[in-house]
Amino acid sequence: MIESVSSPVVGVIGGSGVYDMDGLEKAEWKAVDSPFGPPSDEFLCGELEGQPVVFLPRHGRGHVLSPSDVNYRANIDALKRLGVTEILSLSAVGSLKEELPPGHFVLVDQFIDRTINRTKTFFGDGLVAHVSLAHPVCSRLDHHLVAAAEEAGIPFRKGGTYLAMEGPQFSTLAESNLYRSWGCEVIGMTNMPEAKLAREAELCYASVAMVTDYDCWHPDHDHVTVEQVVKVLMENAEKARTLIRAVLPRLSGRDASCEQGCDRALDNALITRPEQRNPETCARLDAVAGRALAAEAN
Repeated sequence: MIESVSSPVVGVIGGSGVYDMDGLEKAEWKAVDSPFGPPSDEFLCGELEGQPVVFLPRHGRGHVLSPSDVNYRANIDALKRLGVTEILSLSAVGSLKEELPPGHFVLVDQFIDRTINRTKTFFGDGLVAHVSLAHPVCSRLDHHLVAAAEEAGIPFRKGGTYLAMEGPQFSTLAESNLYRSWGCEVIGMTNMPEAKLAREAELCYASVAMVTDYDCWHPDHDHVTVEQVVKVLMENAEKARTLIRAVLPRLSGRDASCEQGCDRALDNALITRPEQRNPETCARLDAVAGRALAAEAN
């Protein structure tokens, strides 16, 4: 079981273009075993101005995993095993709004999950749980990201809906226009089920969506070259590193509790009666649900 900690450990999941994190002190890549299979890569553990940080390249160094091949359960489970208490998720996205051009960041606060080929829960097989996902982003993390983005001079929008599609192909024009009609701001392939699993693991979670291009709905989209998109991707990656360096000091010094209750998401969520729970499933959930299982046992 993972015990509660009195100070935060920040996990950073890097998306396309963000495969490492420079400037960390005491930096060391560590391999972590998970009962849910292999994570995307080893984890870069270190400190920045005294704040413990754990970094994971979502697609692996060298970008070897497609969005559908990422083992989201293993990633979140392993971060929890490393003591992470909150996650800052970075991801490259397409814009569904004219006013959100390439180079703009969106601090996402809602998701629509259209993925179809991914395991989306840690639970099942003799232990059922239902967590609330009405507000999937931690408002405290979002507040600090806003302040850090303003300080760093990064163009951003506070709030927005992220449409998560399966991929790896991009959307058709009909799909793109449909998602625009739903009022979505950005479209990507990786924040689901990541956000759902973070909530099940009682981890605070916030998403930074980095716009690389307009999705295919835009009339000028066909004039954008691959070289231009890659250029924006690299520029976004550097801005993302700047944002993380700016926000980390703001996240230090708090106690273990979360005002929104992210760290207590499993309170009253475990539905299966204790005497009917699968012991093997409970053992596999020692990191994800250890706190809640121990609380029920006492």
